[in-house]
Amino acid sequence: MLYSTEHKTSLGTVTLVSDGDSLVGLWADGQKYFAATVQNKVLTPSDLPVFTLVKQWLDRYFAGEKPAISELPLSPRGSAFRTAVWDMLCAIPYGQVTTYGAIARAMAAKLHKERMSSQAVGGAVGHNPISIIIPCHRVVGSNGSLTGYAGGIDKKIQLLELEGVDTSQFFIPKKGTAL
Repeated sequence: MLYSTEHKTSLGTVTLVSDGDSLVGLWADGQKYFAATVQNKVLTPSDLPVFTLVKQWLDRYFAGEKPAISELPLSPRGSAFRTAVWDMLCAIPYGQVTTYGAIARAMAAKLHKERMSSQAVGGAVGHNPISIIIPCHRVVGSNGSLTGYAGGIDKKIQLLELEGVDTSQFFIPKKGTAL
């Protein structure tokens, strides 16, 4: 069984989903792929201890603190490839960014492959089921494009600026995957 609750943040209301022990999902209202990994499952409103922990973490994060991702029991649901990409996202330091290409190169090395498609990485990043906490907002295009945030470019910019990233070095693409 899965459980859900909502929490208000400066980004708007987010929905939290848990299996009872770990967080399996966090989505902002209107987010692309909203609850894709838990569709057709029964969601029962609840106030589990894990939700209290996550809500406190989010409040600290939005207050400008730098809470560690490791403080939370996370269990994102996805393929082995996607979970490996999400693990790499968790290693991106607070207030820093990386590119889809850099993650693709790291994934290729991890999988002992000559190369890895940035688009494959982008698909995994875009389907991150625990947004904000698993920091997919810290990934940008190699050309400085702010493309690819399922929560919307405006939210991506807000999160990066909250973390102290100078977003003037980036641009919003005219068209892209998550505009």
